[in-house]
Amino acid sequence: MKETLQQFVGQARWFGGKGRPFTVTRTRRLGTLDDGEPTLALELLTLSYDDAEGGEDLYQLPLAHYPEPQDHLQHAFVGTWVDADLGSTHVYDAVHDRTAMGFLYAAFDDRPPGDLHFERIAGHELDLSTHSTLFSGEQSNSSVAFGEDALLKLFRRITPGRNPDISVHDVLTRAGSDHVAALYGWLEIGTGDDVLQLAMLQQFLRTASDGWELALASVRNLFAEGDLHADEVGGDFAGEAARLGVALRETHESLAEHFPRRTRDAAEQTELATLMHARLDAAVRIVPELADHSKQLKEVFDRVTGLTGVTIQQVHADLHLGQTLRTVKGWKIVDFEGEPAKPLAERVLPDSPWRDVAGILRSFDYAPRVVERTYGDSEPLGADQRAFRAKEWSKRNRSVFLEAYAGRPLTSDEDTLLAAYVADKAVYEAVYEARNRPSWVTIPLEAIAEVVAT
Repeated sequence: MKETLQQFVGQARWFGGKGRPFTVTRTRRLGTLDDGEPTLALELLTLSYDDAEGGEDLYQLPLAHYPEPQDHLQHAFVGTWVDADLGSTHVYDAVHDRTAMGFLYAAFDDRPPGDLHFERIAGHELDLSTHSTLFSGEQSNSSVAFGEDALLKLFRRITPGRNPDISVHDVLTRAGSDHVAALYGWLEIGTGDDVLQLAMLQQFLRTASDGWELALASVRNLFAEGDLHADEVGGDFAGEAARLGVALRETHESLAEHFPRRTRDAAEQTELATLMHARLDAAVRIVPELADHSKQLKEVFDRVTGLTGVTIQQVHADLHLGQTLRTVKGWKIVDFEGEPAKPLAERVLPDSPWRDVAGILRSFDYAPRVVERTYGDSEPLGADQRAFRAKEWSKRNRSVFLEAYAGRPLTSDEDTLLAAYVADKAVYEAVYEARNRPSWVTIPLEAIAEVVAT
């Protein structure tokens, strides 16, 4: 069984350890749910990495067990084995199984006794007549919609402790925030520091549009108009950029009201610069082109050591346009769990709100560059014009967003801190692109050249 599960995990879209040799060293059954066939078993796998970096990860597998093969679930087949409790069984990835997911959804309403704790926030009645639909594009977790009512996010990589995606949504939902999807409940096992939070159930924003896709559409509209400026086309994004700036500011204000907030001391500012230096040094080994800007980047990072009065608080910590949704009632911000690859202890640390701002600013630079590259060498005519318009679109939307967020001109200290966060984010992007889309590495490299030149 372990070998079968190991093969399944290694090929899964949501597995974060691709390219690293690992072994499934332990399986733990967290609980089961059933109302006839199938039996839904929530399994926790311990993965031990067999490379120089080593370490372990915990991954959650919701598995649907049937005594007979299920042809309609063949695309989700995991394997066949003799289970200690269930006997000979045919096993499928349960997120693809509407019956199994129905058991899990109903448990949030029934809240059955047992080790699995289905927590609920009062004020919303679940529509149990709906069926599930799996979202296929998600990278690090698995999300399942139930009709037009609710969205269940199953966390795949599990870290003991409270997941910030749940804790932040919990606080903002109870505070009545207009800028998040309301939290309906969550699933966990254990208590205290040993708690494992396995899933969250929240409002399904069915008619929402992805912020990143909206930005790309705006750029395509601009490029199609030829010689018109960004503020002259019907797809001008500036109004949305401004509204997003306000939404982020109000979200930060709510987080500051309900989570601890304090001022960084001098040692912490120095530590921030040191961490940025370390990330740059590591990145240069992967992206040698960064060495051309290394000296200037370190000067940008060093400037944050002299800043005083820098306030830190709960933030999003992995914000970009892909983490935003535009609804008929305004912008919503999603996925508050931070960078999934980082340990939970790091993801829950307070930080400056300017880190979130930097993430959105980088998205506004990325969007036109990505559309520009879709034209490729096959359409050289107009390439210079598109490059000019890309810069214009980026500058316009970054400026409008920042003005709406701050509501005033930035102080010199804020400019210094924001520039460091933008540069740090671009260094991260350069590594990502070098590993995944080498032809795109020029996007963050050009942004870094711009930062160090100012």
